[in-house]
Amino acid sequence: MSFRIDIFTIFPDLVEAMASASVIGRARADGRLDVRVHDLRMAAAGRHRSVDDAPFGGGAGMVMMPQPLFDAVEAVEPPRPLCYLSPAGRRFDQAMADELASGEGFSMLCGRYEGVDERVCQHLVDAEVSVGDVVLSGGEVAAGVVLEAVARCVPGVLSNEASTAEESFAEGLLEYPHYTRPAAFRGWPVPEVLLSGDHNRVARWRRAQSLARTFERRPDLIEARGGLSDEERELLIEHGLDADTPQVQRSGG
Repeated sequence: MSFRIDIFTIFPDLVEAMASASVIGRARADGRLDVRVHDLRMAAAGRHRSVDDAPFGGGAGMVMMPQPLFDAVEAVEPPRPLCYLSPAGRRFDQAMADELASGEGFSMLCGRYEGVDERVCQHLVDAEVSVGDVVLSGGEVAAGVVLEAVARCVPGVLSNEASTAEESFAEGLLEYPHYTRPAAFRGWPVPEVLLSGDHNRVARWRRAQSLARTFERRPDLIEARGGLSDEERELLIEHGLDADTPQVQRSGG
């Protein structure tokens, strides 16, 4: 059974392009993902199919009207939850991606202009979701972020299921550094341990680097995990990293 994702937008071509490329496009082609893009203007009334109007009380910008949004969603009966992409929503993260992927599908509503009529937030959508503390011209780019992050968590979408287990945020940590050929480039060598062929040493080095990188760049993630365990401190020391202020090992073994 395909995992279904419905996206409501006034720029269906933009969303369709993002949903037809790379991993998402391949998963759609082989039937693992069922991504449906809906044009909100098709539910708008009037000759010009307007979806926005001036806000009551005055002010700059335009607001998306409730009628075309309600009609578009009700005509389709998309999978729930229906998430409105908004800077006022819950911050999207890997945990939310996993949460959305654990169901049978979900939907997204892309806002534009100054946003949507508040009655849409109160009576149509199930949640508001933000991809960060930034202001975008609309929700389409944000929908692309959520679409890819969630789709990667759906079984069968990635050819290598093990890859998601080692990616950033999988255990509340950032991912370790990666290297490929050549072994030496402009005088910068690949860490010796990665050339050793010793899988246990490589795994321990990667774990230490992941801990150090997270401590250095995102200490809030370490704090959220309750700090470093005694075992993790020992692992950092084993690899020549200060367990109190570890720094990522740039080269060497």
